[in-house]
Amino acid sequence: MSQTQAMIERLTAIAGAGHVLTDEAATRPYRTGYRSGSGEVVAVVHPGSLVELWHCTQAAVEAGAVIVPQAANTGLTEGSTPKDHYDRPAVAINAMRIKGLQLLGDAEQAIALPGATLFELTQTLAPYGREPHSVIGSTSLGATVVGGVCNNSGGALCRRGPAYTELAVYARINAHGELELINELGVALGDTPETILDRLERGDYRPEDVDWHAGKASDDGYPEIIRGADEPGAARFNNDPRLLYGVSGSAGKVMVFAVRMDTFEQESDVRTYYIGSNDTAQLAQFRARFLREASKLPITAEYLHRELFDVARRYGKDSFLIIKKLGTARLPGAFALKNRIDRLFRPLPLLPDPITDHVLQRLSRLLPDPLPARVVEWRDRFEHHLILRVNGDMVEETEGFLDECFPEAWFRCTADEAERAMLHRFAAAGAGVRYQTIHHDEVEDILALDIALARNDRDWFEELPESISRDLVHRLYYGHFFCNVFHQDYVFRKGADVAAHKAKMLEILDARGAEYPAEHNVGHLYPAKPPLAAFYRRLDPTNTFNPGVGKLPRDPYYGRPAEG
Repeated sequence: MSQTQAMIERLTAIAGAGHVLTDEAATRPYRTGYRSGSGEVVAVVHPGSLVELWHCTQAAVEAGAVIVPQAANTGLTEGSTPKDHYDRPAVAINAMRIKGLQLLGDAEQAIALPGATLFELTQTLAPYGREPHSVIGSTSLGATVVGGVCNNSGGALCRRGPAYTELAVYARINAHGELELINELGVALGDTPETILDRLERGDYRPEDVDWHAGKASDDGYPEIIRGADEPGAARFNNDPRLLYGVSGSAGKVMVFAVRMDTFEQESDVRTYYIGSNDTAQLAQFRARFLREASKLPITAEYLHRELFDVARRYGKDSFLIIKKLGTARLPGAFALKNRIDRLFRPLPLLPDPITDHVLQRLSRLLPDPLPARVVEWRDRFEHHLILRVNGDMVEETEGFLDECFPEAWFRCTADEAERAMLHRFAAAGAGVRYQTIHHDEVEDILALDIALARNDRDWFEELPESISRDLVHRLYYGHFFCNVFHQDYVFRKGADVAAHKAKMLEILDARGAEYPAEHNVGHLYPAKPPLAAFYRRLDPTNTFNPGVGKLPRDPYYGRPAEG
């Protein structure tokens, strides 16, 4: 029996035959990235407990296999899946069966096991009047709390930086190739890995076992950083060296069993303003002045360009209406159903793929425009749109800024207008992908960049050279305006050299001092800068976990001799 087959049998004995996949069709969803990328594995295993997760990791390490840790696979830069071919057998260990959330204190903190989603945490905290770090976007796709921390994921909220904690339980492989369990959770759970993990999963600890001074459980320094609108350097971006610690920013270079996170008081008495402008300098001046002078930070400040407004109005309408009719509570189930239907019909050669996108797009054309009349009027009048949300005690101050900076170019939304404006902004995030799906014969690819400009960069709206713009079908711009973080999706016409255009774009961003990616991690698409590369090497000196992430070498020990 080969070593690989022996490993598969050992994994089967640990997790059960029904939870170890080896067939190519069965493993495909776990080998393929959410947006792009794919690779080879000899098996996908779904352990059902933390102890099983530990034993599966042991089995793979002892067999000399590559390990790709995986949860919901919602990453956009290919870092959640295997990549191409490895020089060793590869195993994807998917932790989505291992659910569990434990609240500490008066729900001031939460411990999340690896399969717990951000949406589930949101629902769990709601009765306590609390909410997690992020409350928009990936919650609908089933992204996990652990995945957000491992990727230093950002978010739309102006008062919170990237997802970060110093409190976690994880496994790493030391320089001698030995697997070791690290308990930095700040909870006394015992001494052996099996004891620690079993007690953790069962919540078998007392209040006095919890150390409330063990370390930070959020990026509590962000409000001061975002205020520095006249300072150089990005406000927030993935893999900021100050936020690389243990699990935080690890991007699959360790196996994570739990993270401990701060929670936050739910926002109440929220007021929403819709702002239009045809002058990018006017918007930049407003941002800098508000950050310098306002007594409090806003809740969110979401930007939308008119070209994306139009694309989202047509290609995001069904997403808008599904959320509006079903509510966020049913959204994860709707996405799961959609994925099941797509997988069922994918083998049929005469049907477009994914089938649900084509059906939903056709149906959406028959439905009325759900956007409020005043929002549509602002679309006709203004190229640039800003949705600003503040607390009720900021109304007078905020409207004073708006009157001075945007006379007759803003309005306070009704509750219905506010909801619909934010739903439109939400739907915009996926509109480019839907456009590509429907017009695949005309589109070469979508290049999705998320960038963090320097805080003092007022020239935020880019001007591309004609050598690039002539190959574009659409430029779709949106972002978190007060953070100076922008998502820029470029839809390239058929035949365009997207790789060459990307290289040129990144050169332009480098010259501006921008940081990228701002929110989606380097994955397999971007090179890790020296501080991040050094962090990966320290976490995983043998290069067993997720080799090649950050475009680092893929071979054992990164091609260097192993330590004796």
